[in-house]
Amino acid sequence: MTRRAVRGAVLPLLLLAVWEIVSKAGWADPRILPPLEQVARTAWHQATEEGLAYHLAASLFRDMAGFLIGATLGIAAGTALGLSRTADRLFTPSFNGLRQIAILAWIPLISIWFGVGEAAKIAFITAAAFVPVVLNTQEGIRSASTQLIEVARALTFTRWQMIARLYLPSALPSIATGVHLSLIYAWVASVGAEYFMTVGPGIGGLIIAGRERFQMDLVILGILILGLVGFLINFGASAVETLLSPGRPA
Repeated sequence: MTRRAVRGAVLPLLLLAVWEIVSKAGWADPRILPPLEQVARTAWHQATEEGLAYHLAASLFRDMAGFLIGATLGIAAGTALGLSRTADRLFTPSFNGLRQIAILAWIPLISIWFGVGEAAKIAFITAAAFVPVVLNTQEGIRSASTQLIEVARALTFTRWQMIARLYLPSALPSIATGVHLSLIYAWVASVGAEYFMTVGPGIGGLIIAGRERFQMDLVILGILILGLVGFLINFGASAVETLLSPGRPA
């Protein structure tokens, strides 16, 4: 275990210790702040009898579906904006204006356009995942070496060869950063979609069920799962980004 990982674990462990002390000492109402062992019992019960894995799989499925659609469209749009000055002048000002709108503000429109089921949730996640990939892909395409561009033109590369062999490889570290951010935004949007749209299977629905029954151990369990999955997504994306960006510090 690295020294950085040890330092990063100090605060979570300290918070857990404070949580346990407050619960055991009776300084907080257990209905509001249940003890750790009660949350652990709820986790076991949910995992063995209530289909916790099914809820987690539902959240991850819509998260990955929205992410893949958003990232794919984002790379295509970012490449077009980076290569075409005309497209940049026509669409970038409007895009920059629209991306200033908080993502949650799109929920009413998305609900009208796509309904309130799975399609709407995936569309919402797609919108969240789309923006960072567009921005970073566009920046990466524009930062391609002018010397390499001149060499490619001297070798009479076709437009598609320029894109596949020059622009996209040059933009890969920037695209990796965009994809990393997109993964994080998509997971946050997954939680928002489950919380603000029709309740269905998913960790967000689990939290809502705990809130409606005033079962705080279930609410806290859902929050802990969301945080753990988010941490793992960020950790995995950071590792991949480091591999794709050799000059980037780990």
